[in-house]
Order: sequence, then structure tokens, then C-alpha cells
Amino acid sequence: MKLSYAEIESPFGPLFIGVDDAHRLRRISFLEAHAADRVKQELTERGFELAADPAGVQTTVDQLEAYFHGDLTEFRLPLEPLGTPFQLAVWKQLQAIPYGTCVTYGDLARNLGKPGASRAVGLANNRNPIPIVIPCHRVIGANNRLVGFGGGTDVKYRLLQHEGYFLA
Repeated sequence: MKLSYAEIESPFGPLFIGVDDAHRLRRISFLEAHAADRVKQELTERGFELAADPAGVQTTVDQLEAYFHGDLTEFRLPLEPLGTPFQLAVWKQLQAIPYGTCVTYGDLARNLGKPGASRAVGLANNRNPIPIVIPCHRVIGANNRLVGFGGGTDVKYRLLQHEGYFLA
């Protein structure tokens, strides 16, 4: 399957964006945390034929830019993340977290009907291949602790601030 990709600059650092030939968003990676070559190698190993094609990812770029400028609070993009059934269930729950709010890993586990699975939820959250759009940054630790994020906790903090959520 062909994957069109582009590397863009954002207020939160450089991003890799990958969209498949059916126009479904498959990947966003923070390039300061993940080398572009490593991201490309992983996608190639998953069977994608990569093509640098900024026009192929333009809809995603347009919505991300609107989000970065404060003009968009809910993405409307077709998504196709690759993951296990449990990861997909967690990522679906992440998409239900409203802009500017946060939940804890324990909240997510309870929402999934697995109240003892906070750690597993955290691991699934960490494997989210489409951060920002699938808003894993909106999940915090117990007692409002800022924990883990693929782009780094400083980026997570800035994303939450951008959305108007301020940690106590």
C-alpha cells in the first residue's frame, strides 16, 4: 500500500505525516523524539511503499494548521491506525476526550470496563501512531501528574496549554 508523507514544521516541533492511498491518516510522529529514518523504516517494514508527497497529506496539514492556530477543536479526518484490538479500543476512547479536558489512565481503564488495566492503557496510549489527532496528550496521571508522551512531556504540557488546560 502506498503511503504519501511529508515532514512539516509545527509550533510543537517537526512532524512526520503519513496518509495512505485511500486518504486515511496512518501516522503522525514528532521528529525531535523519533528520527524520520526510523519512522520510515518501521512503515516500510509494515509493508508501506513510501512516497514523499506533500499534496497527498494536504488535508491533514490544513487541519493541523487550523488546530495550531486555535481555529479547530475537533479533527475530521479518516483514520486507520495499526494496532491490536485493545490498542484500537483505547485509541477510540481517546478520541472521545473533549478538547481542553483531561482524563486519567484510570478513567480510561474504567471506561473500557477494565478498571485494573491502567498500566495496559498507558502502554496502548504510548503506542498511539496518530498523536494530536488521536489526543493521547489529554491523558494524565493520578493527582494531575504529567506523565509520559511520545513527543516528550514538555510538548504534552504545551499541547495542553494550547487547549486551555492548565495543570495545578
